[in-house]
Amino acid sequence: MLLSKLLRTRAALHGDAPAGPIPTDGELLKETLRIAWPSMLESFLVALVGFIDTIMVSGLGTAAIAAVGLTTQPKFICLAVFLSLNVAVSALVARRRGQEDPEKANRVLVQSILITLGLTLLISTAAVAFADPIMRLAGTAPDTHEDAVAYFRIITGGMVFNTLTMVINAAQRGAGNTRIAMKTNIVANAVNICFNYLLIGGNLGFPRLGVRGAAIATVLGTVVACGMSIRSTLHRDHFICLRGHIRVSFDRETMRAIANIGSSSLAEQLFLRIGFLTYSIIVANLGTTAFAAHQVGMNIMSISFSFGDGLSVASVALVGRSLGEQRRDLARIYGGICQKVGVFFSAVLSVIYLLFSRQIFLLFSSEADILSYGDMIMRLMVVVVFLQISQVVFTGCLRGAGDARYTALVSLISVAFVRPFCGWLLCYPVGLGLLGAWLGLAMDQLVRFLMTYIRFKKGKWVNLKI
Repeated sequence: MLLSKLLRTRAALHGDAPAGPIPTDGELLKETLRIAWPSMLESFLVALVGFIDTIMVSGLGTAAIAAVGLTTQPKFICLAVFLSLNVAVSALVARRRGQEDPEKANRVLVQSILITLGLTLLISTAAVAFADPIMRLAGTAPDTHEDAVAYFRIITGGMVFNTLTMVINAAQRGAGNTRIAMKTNIVANAVNICFNYLLIGGNLGFPRLGVRGAAIATVLGTVVACGMSIRSTLHRDHFICLRGHIRVSFDRETMRAIANIGSSSLAEQLFLRIGFLTYSIIVANLGTTAFAAHQVGMNIMSISFSFGDGLSVASVALVGRSLGEQRRDLARIYGGICQKVGVFFSAVLSVIYLLFSRQIFLLFSSEADILSYGDMIMRLMVVVVFLQISQVVFTGCLRGAGDARYTALVSLISVAFVRPFCGWLLCYPVGLGLLGAWLGLAMDQLVRFLMTYIRFKKGKWVNLKI
């Protein structure tokens, strides 16, 4: 009875008659968590490794934290096309899973791998060759430029292992096999942390490579993850299995479906990354100390994002599968359950951020200026976490249905314009400094929440064909 009151699953139907049998509230929640918890754990561990990376790099000084932080947005711009491709792969495989058509699902993966390999060669080569001007554009200062360039070159030089892992794991998630992606990331993160310890500070006889060591450790982790992901596609009893499906060819139907979702997702990713990069440059101009504090805050924020991201992955799989089964009612219900689970995690995280803000920032630095910035950042994050997780889950539902054009529009309006404009306005003309930049971030999250919430509630997304 209590579970029914909390979930209110039937309310998602807005009075419409169900298209078939509706599982009990307990069964719906169990299925949601079965898909979601590996993805949440995976995303959390990825964020946690970034968190630990920053802590380990912080031993090299404030400039080292800033140098690594400055590479984040250029790195994600390089990955934008792959992130958009992976959205299409997950959505299409989820739909084919609902249709019980493994042949077409594996065809999607094979052709996406071929696209990934070709694009990685081009983008990786360009990133390594132009690392110096790219980092200057990103806002490096004399005390951060050399380390930032070195870190960026190593990361992008080995990105093929990362991009291959991403596309395979996207297909596995779409098929509902979220544990496979979780396992690969757990092992890869463990490798990353071990080699961080060995190479950043030069422990146990290994060379002391500093920031370069952190980059090499990250690449080594992706090498291991790539091997595990490839291996996961070789089991004949799995829905995703490349044995017998490896044909170096493209077919019009599959490419049209990938392009339909992937092009809109690519536009979304480009808007996101350009907005994030512009915003990062605005903050970088406040100075190395302010940017280092900002980078610590963004690492902490990535922890809360990981829960929303995991639920978003679950919503893509559950919504896509339900629509493939012609169960629009279940698509709405699963989207609502994912949202309510997200609110629960938001409440838990907000309490942690409120009670332990100073202790969390002390893990990175004891400098008085950084701790002062930290108090301000954490107070804002208590509120932002609710907006962030909710909008990420709503976006996942829309992506699972193939509504990628609308999510691209949201990114264009909110991330490419609202965040950098409000951040710049409040940061410089109004004179609020780093506080203004974070208020701009909060405005971005609010706009994205409102736009995705309204779209989700209207319910037209369940009628899309992909």
